Amino acid sequence: MSDLVIALAVVFIVICLPLIIVMHYVTKWKQGREISGDDEQMLEDLWQMSKRIEDRIETLERILDDDSRDWRNKE
Repeated sequence: MSDLVIALAVVFIVICLPLIIVMHYVTKWKQGREISGDDEQMLEDLWQMSKRIEDRIETLERILDDDSRDWRNKE
């Protein structure tokens, strides 16, 4: 009886336990790749802010082009 218990314990430790550990970390890895709702909202906000900044920069460049044509060449 004790030989059977030892054999089952060895099979569990050698085969089943590594599979359980690998499957656990594969599941955690897949969950980590997904983007959360908060992260998605933050990315959307950043995208909109960058668009507004880009529009402002283009407006400033047009104003500077009208006021001083050679402002881009000055250092």
